[in-house]
Amino acid sequence: GIITYVNDYFAEISRYSPKELVGQPHSIVRHPDMPKIFFKILWDRIQHGHNFIAAVKNLAKNGRYYWVFTDFEVLKDEDNTPIGYKASRKKISKYVTDILDPIYKKLVEIEKESGMEASQKYLTDFLESYGNDITVDNMLEEIHRLY
Repeated sequence: GIITYVNDYFAEISRYSPKELVGQPHSIVRHPDMPKIFFKILWDRIQHGHNFIAAVKNLAKNGRYYWVFTDFEVLKDEDNTPIGYKASRKKISKYVTDILDPIYKKLVEIEKESGMEASQKYLTDFLESYGNDITVDNMLEEIHRLY
């Protein structure tokens, strides 16, 4: 997706000016520690009209990273057809990032060695080890409560 609007908070934490961000792909702030499977799941959900919350590690203009909780809201027309997306960000606690960082790094490592399908299988198996009804969505919702 392309960035169409930047609020003061996003500009401040990303260290980019709104002018530098508007019109750019969201990948401008993508940190290499973020697994590709994460973005595949995200886009699959929102393109099918489902809102999504996520803990995201981003890369600022100055090369430093920052973590945020991002709420992806699907914007729909009067026929309930998705027409766009809005992302709202808020701070995230170190407690949550300490939980997620090693998981994300493991997924990136698997993607480099064996591809995104292997990463998705690892994530699915990892979540299933905590119970059959644990999904990416409800895991992120639970973590969101801890932020």
